[in-house]
Amino acid sequence: MATDLSRIRLVILDVDGVLTDGRLYFDAQGEALKVFHARDGHGLKLLQATGIQVAVISGRSSPAVTARCRELGIEAVEQGCEDKRVALERILRRFDVNTSETLCIVDDTTDLPLMLSVGYAVAVADAHPEVRAAAARTTQLPGGYGAVREVCDWLLADREET
Repeated sequence: MATDLSRIRLVILDVDGVLTDGRLYFDAQGEALKVFHARDGHGLKLLQATGIQVAVISGRSSPAVTARCRELGIEAVEQGCEDKRVALERILRRFDVNTSETLCIVDDTTDLPLMLSVGYAVAVADAHPEVRAAAARTTQLPGGYGAVREVCDWLLADREET
């Protein structure tokens, strides 16, 4: 594992089903509400402190995602993406990182093209079976319940070993 993860300089996160549990809550005005896990946020801050860049690519757009990313210091946030590979290319150029140095964490079949475009793809425990089959590794925890922190811990442990 150390050789696989030691090269990672950028982590790409999906939102629904990864940073959240995938359920969508709507208020009376039709605004989607999202629940984020505090441990995931702490793990992401720890990653950033080591110099690993973090970015978000989501098919949906949400003010809650914008607010959470601002709170976590995640500046590369691409929302409302029909083709996540196009957003990935913009982020790679922004951080001057190549695909082999990039890890993504995803949960559903719409993310399969993104998974195939990065050096290391991770599926959350409750991801669609096709996504789990395509992933280099699967978390023990489901999306929205600490799966992101689990991956952060893998990356941080790898940095300590090298």
